[in-house]
Amino acid sequence: MAAVDAQNQPRRLGLAIALLAPITLVNLIVFIYPIINLLRISFNVALPGGGIGPEFTWENWVKLAEDSYYLEIVLRSVGVSLLITFLTLLCSYPIALFLHRYEGSWRTFFFVLVVSPLLTSAVVRTYGWVAVLADAGLINNVLSFFGAKSPTRLLYNATGIIIGLTEILMPYMILSLLAGFGRLDPRCEEAALTLGARPFQKFWRIVVPLTAPGIALGCLLCFVLALSSFITPRILGGGRVFLLATEIYDQAVVTLNWPAAGTLSILVLAIFGAALVVYTRALRSFD
Repeated sequence: MAAVDAQNQPRRLGLAIALLAPITLVNLIVFIYPIINLLRISFNVALPGGGIGPEFTWENWVKLAEDSYYLEIVLRSVGVSLLITFLTLLCSYPIALFLHRYEGSWRTFFFVLVVSPLLTSAVVRTYGWVAVLADAGLINNVLSFFGAKSPTRLLYNATGIIIGLTEILMPYMILSLLAGFGRLDPRCEEAALTLGARPFQKFWRIVVPLTAPGIALGCLLCFVLALSSFITPRILGGGRVFLLATEIYDQAVVTLNWPAAGTLSILVLAIFGAALVVYTRALRSFD
């Protein structure tokens, strides 16, 4: 038996290489190579008119580390993304839990209703929020009906970005939560109630720990999407809220400073890597 396994091992290895070779080649061409190219550009000199000098320099990274403007953008981007992630989880968790437990004939309809926003472009949904959040929009009209004397500024500021991205990212969070609810065993909840636990205690000490992997996955996905989002912050922020994604666009397209844009892009990837490390450690702690 051992001799047969030893003979089949090279064949299995060759089959594995043949199966992995196409996707590995695609990733090298469309993902790894562009990242390496961005990293190389971040160490080049920016020339007038959008040119890139061949000289090696640390100037872009030193400026990023020393300039308080970039530090403020990084902190604002991470802070806004974390807040959006938290609000998305807060709004999505009850919906996901309801879909997981509901067994009626309307379950498929409710599920399609939840994921149907993904069938609409984020640009269209963002412009929909422009109409809702404007000074003469739906929310301010309702507030004025109840006696508000002046419109509340919900558009072209961080508030509008947070509201818009929270709604846009909710389907991703709900799907991630549903994927992680497989460990939720109703018998554990019944046992907790039998032992005298109150509903809140059952939820906090049984339901939340069992669904923690889904929470971690949804938070990782929504944080990455919020941090890298460009269209929604650009439209709802009105060019007045500076985030990493909008700053990369301005550096690359407006000022034509490709080395600075490459430096900020690598920084965003580094933040993604840090988030992935936190996610991996969180999963290990759950196990």
